[in-house]
Amino acid sequence: MLLYSYYRSSTSYRARIALGLKGLGYDYANVDLRMGAQTGDTFTAINPHQTVPALVAGEETLTQSLAIIDWLELNHPSPSFVPSDMKAAQMCRELYYAIATELHAPLNLYVLKYLRSEFGADETVIKKWYQDFVHRTFKPVEERLSTFEWASDGLPFGSPGLFEIVLIPQVYNSERWEVDLTPFPLIKTIDQHCAGLPAFQKAHPDNQPDSPEYKS
Repeated sequence: MLLYSYYRSSTSYRARIALGLKGLGYDYANVDLRMGAQTGDTFTAINPHQTVPALVAGEETLTQSLAIIDWLELNHPSPSFVPSDMKAAQMCRELYYAIATELHAPLNLYVLKYLRSEFGADETVIKKWYQDFVHRTFKPVEERLSTFEWASDGLPFGSPGLFEIVLIPQVYNSERWEVDLTPFPLIKTIDQHCAGLPAFQKAHPDNQPDSPEYKS
């Protein structure tokens, strides 16, 4: 498999975690979002959405991170991204969609650039925008986690899956944007636990070939 990715892209980060949890190897192709490589003719021919990630699996080219995650679950069902218990599975999906749908869109690189170019927002305004959206979403997620009976000390569902795949990249981005995560101790607990797991370590932005921090 070949993954078109950018080291700091949260959606690419999701795909890398998902592939790691399934134990699947892949080659890495850098798409430099800073230089606009995603809008060039070469990549547009691969992915008309002009977004990362894109995953080439055999004869198929898969796009959109959530669709890629679905494909991985269908074609490589073990280990599952979803708990076997129905109540836990429903909570897992609820939290998964809360993070994936309520945070990514307003905090997307294109949106932040649009705020600057079209509305003259400076870095102080952009940072407040980012921080406010994170708090708005993390607050109810933290509350739901506090009312749910966790399957283990570090992970609410006992093993990492859909929720952690989308959560961890947003925690990483939140720290970059200096979001105060003090009000979210349960989210921080999950992040700290996942930091010790190989799939998450391998997927971390600093460990990608296009990262300035990368050490081969």
